[in-house]
Amino acid sequence: MTGERLRFDGWIAGVGTSSGTRLVVGHWPRSPFGAFSDVMVEHPDGERVLLAPSRRIADFVAATYRFDRIEVVPVSVTAVAPAGDSAWLVEAGPLRLRLRTGRRTALGLLLSAVPAPFARSPLWAALCDVPARLLMPGVRTLGRAGPGRREWYGARGLRPVVAADALLDGVSLGALAPLDPPVAFGFGSAPRSPSLVRVTTTVELAPAGR
Repeated sequence: MTGERLRFDGWIAGVGTSSGTRLVVGHWPRSPFGAFSDVMVEHPDGERVLLAPSRRIADFVAATYRFDRIEVVPVSVTAVAPAGDSAWLVEAGPLRLRLRTGRRTALGLLLSAVPAPFARSPLWAALCDVPARLLMPGVRTLGRAGPGRREWYGARGLRPVVAADALLDGVSLGALAPLDPPVAFGFGSAPRSPSLVRVTTTVELAPAGR
């Protein structure tokens, strides 16, 4: 038996900082909950914090991933494009993050050529799991997600993050750094190299009655 499948279409940005704090931002213009954004923060001591815009979204995300603390706060992602570069401004409660991306890599160009129906397919995500693990250690495209749930990531594009600055509770988190060690919110991590990934995520809920 399989449960209901929910699809989230948008972007995931993952960046590390020289302070050791790592940030993963989800920006979902299309989802079963409508458009929303959320932020996952992992501190150097391993504490994992979710910043979510509503209790409903916080409950869903917390049932899919693992956190030590949850904060329901206003979360916004504003896309800007200074001097032709793609940039985001993320504001989430105590966090303010600005990041800028560079040109697509060869892998990014390859992913953007994948037809959208393929990229949205869990079968495609399953086929990409082994190559993803080989090319980007720590990255997985399918796995178990929370009690009775499964999840697939279908990447549709990738750009490197070339600049970022972040303030948490008014304190700078330092310079842009690799996402190292990998984040531990779920079965896989965002890429070690700071990246912005265009992605379709499918979450399969536990079958009714289980």
